[in-house]
Amino acid sequence: MVKTICHPSYSEKQSFINKLVSTFFTEGKTLVKGSRNIIKTFETDAETYNIKYFKKPSFIKALVYSYFRKSKAQRSFEYATYLINNKIKTPFPIAFIENRNFFGILKDSYYVCQHINYDFTIRELIHNPRFENREEILKQFARFTFQLHEANVNFLDHSPGNTLIVKGLDGNYIFYLIDLNRMKFEKLSLEQRLDNFKKMWLSKTMVLIIAEKYAELSGENGDKVHQILQQKTSDFKRKITRKKYLKRKIRTK
Repeated sequence: MVKTICHPSYSEKQSFINKLVSTFFTEGKTLVKGSRNIIKTFETDAETYNIKYFKKPSFIKALVYSYFRKSKAQRSFEYATYLINNKIKTPFPIAFIENRNFFGILKDSYYVCQHINYDFTIRELIHNPRFENREEILKQFARFTFQLHEANVNFLDHSPGNTLIVKGLDGNYIFYLIDLNRMKFEKLSLEQRLDNFKKMWLSKTMVLIIAEKYAELSGENGDKVHQILQQKTSDFKRKITRKKYLKRKIRTK
């Protein structure tokens, strides 16, 4: 059984979108090929589509996604719609497709969205301290994240590669969230807001720039914001470094 849900703006293209998805493994250009998911881009005369394929989950997870929790594709589609409705940019959600067996158990799923031609991600700023206009980009990124939090979005995968950045003509930068299937929608305390930055792997300089801007936007004390953000960042780095160390120790035994 195939379930297809399209955004109202694309309802008339449902048959075309289904046909596009049916050619996923024979056509299209591969953008990402991971162990769990594959993303391909498909160019048509009208526009360019991205299709993300979520591989068949384990039997237990398939049961969970079938009866207790929405599939990753459905969550991606619905969360993108929420972001768009709250004036937060993400590649426009077009459709999600689920394949289920005779018993209604999820087999695999697809998320379809518009393709974004972006210039860079936060990752480039981390690796290159001399990145052009770096400080201004970080300030605008802090504003973008503040807007997320004001919309009660706790983006659990807020990491360096999950925000696409487009350089505007007026000195402004446009930020697009991707990889959306892990979010919570809740009113966030200051601690939760600043904890949301921890996966960005920020340097001390980046922490200072973002903390100052976030404090300005939120009306919180600057020293307090800086202290909390630095602590969250340092704790996360130590945690990940320790995990990597323990994994190496286990492999060498």
